[in-house]
Amino acid sequence: MFSKLPTVGPKTAERYVFYLLKQDPELLQQFAQALAELKEKTTVCQTCMSIAEKNPCVICSNKNRDTSLLCVISDTRNMSSIEATKQFTGYYHILGGLINAIEGIKPAQLNIKQLVNRIKNNNIKEIILALDPTMEGETTALYLVKLLKSPKIKITRLAKGLPMGADLEYADEMTLTNALKNRTIL
Repeated sequence: MFSKLPTVGPKTAERYVFYLLKQDPELLQQFAQALAELKEKTTVCQTCMSIAEKNPCVICSNKNRDTSLLCVISDTRNMSSIEATKQFTGYYHILGGLINAIEGIKPAQLNIKQLVNRIKNNNIKEIILALDPTMEGETTALYLVKLLKSPKIKITRLAKGLPMGADLEYADEMTLTNALKNRTIL
């Protein structure tokens, strides 16, 4: 069963099994209980559309966050990554995926209507598009910019370029192009 999980091959699945065989039966029972209750103990936050333990989620119910700042991301895992930086103080909106013509994912299948309604009903001053730098992410970002463009709202994207510790000689052409376009003043 472990090998059915994403990125888990037969060897890793085997390691998991042998690890669990060495654990205390009580821990195994807790693990099994948590797996069994996974679907029934999670919900979708009706504000940001994230997978959460309650509705509204912990972030949406936090009144100390910046209500004028909205970060648009593709899924809940991206929210966890951004939160780990402790640099973002606004709210999130999860699209539930990215536009992908090959897989037949169209804008109507994403949480875009909810995003538009949220922007209309709140005092949003800046929308940060924090989407993957892939063809699907770029397509989705272009679609959202066209849809949401307004003189009252600033639309920004996460910076693109070279990761910390990278060697220029190993960077691909697109990464170097983005690094040059998005350079900052020191």
